[in-house]
Amino acid sequence: MVLGKTRGHRVEGNMHSYHYLIVGGGMTGDAAVRGIRQVDPSGPIAMISAELHPPYDRPPLTKGLWKGKPLEQIWRNTAADEATLWLGHTIEALDPERKLVRDESGTLYRYEKLLLATGGTPRRLPCDSGSVLYYRTLNDYHTLRKLVAEKDRFVVVGAGFIGSEIAAALALNGKHVVMVFPEAAIGGRMFPADLAHFLNDYYRERGVEIRDEEEVLGVFDRGGQAVLQTRSDRDGRGREITADAVIAGVGIQPNVALALQAGLELGDGIRVDPTLRTSEPDIFAAGDVAEFFNPALGQYFRVEHEDNANTMGELAGRSMAGQPVRYDHLPFFYSDLFDLSYEAVGELDSRLQMVSDWKEPFREGVVYYLRGGRVCGTLLWNVWERIDAARQLIAETGPFEPADLHGPVLEAYAQV
Repeated sequence: MVLGKTRGHRVEGNMHSYHYLIVGGGMTGDAAVRGIRQVDPSGPIAMISAELHPPYDRPPLTKGLWKGKPLEQIWRNTAADEATLWLGHTIEALDPERKLVRDESGTLYRYEKLLLATGGTPRRLPCDSGSVLYYRTLNDYHTLRKLVAEKDRFVVVGAGFIGSEIAAALALNGKHVVMVFPEAAIGGRMFPADLAHFLNDYYRERGVEIRDEEEVLGVFDRGGQAVLQTRSDRDGRGREITADAVIAGVGIQPNVALALQAGLELGDGIRVDPTLRTSEPDIFAAGDVAEFFNPALGQYFRVEHEDNANTMGELAGRSMAGQPVRYDHLPFFYSDLFDLSYEAVGELDSRLQMVSDWKEPFREGVVYYLRGGRVCGTLLWNVWERIDAARQLIAETGPFEPADLHGPVLEAYAQV
């Protein structure tokens, strides 16, 4: 399926030529189109996406669409910026010397500047018989909506970002939900232990069955139902959980196959310089797949959230169009868990030193994450309009003592 038109697009046999080519049809690719158009109003742009849907906002798939947000509000209208969208096509080969990519049908696309915004592929559970929904796309949302209309008992595997949101969404829609995860508590890899254990109780109070410290060994079908084989980390005993449907949110692997084939430098993803250029001068990368250096943290890392996709995609587009822009941005992310919400910026890793400053325990407050006396991450728990202040705090060299991080710390930085 092809949507939109681009002036200056050339066709020679089975080869299409564009000045700008974007591989990947997500939020990052859409933001890149807008970034290109800020600099170059008319250069031919094409986007190639494996999805049959044009670009859309992904956060509503686990948030707003389960609370009544209209589906039509998620569309990003990429084609309005005179970009050609090749939907339902997968790029299988990249030749940086000839500046060509090839899709699954053998069609060739020539580019002058290429953006790899290929995102990631969900990690899979062991011994999956094919009955698990690895929740990530709009098609997955439609599949789950249909299941919710027909079924009652759901198992959610994973207690991270996707798992915690989907479990809450299903419970809010009146479904019986079982959460299974190997950690001791919800968000255990990000949050202080006391906050994470509070979330276990909080979810139980809302009808969610919590199966913490339990590892999924396999999933198979039995009489039209899904059966999970698990093992408890507490006593080593095997168990079975039966459900009408299983949804997994156990992270993604960045899609680096094209970059690997092209010989691009890799780290935890495709490594880019401050202008989001890869080790190949005319190839850029952005979004979930890109590993970038952040000066405030002093290290490379990779981020899989909306703010990063939008900001990084736009700046990649501007750099592709000849206006190199440094990506020094420290992205934030956010989540809704029943009637609790949070925003966060920087590194949230429960292995770091953490300092909690609660106005009301587990209901409103800030958690600071420290490494070597520097604040490297901030969790704003039901605290709003303090992301910029948190970024300024993270940029400080410190050193900070735990006693320094109590009281109106972020309010002081908000005045700067």
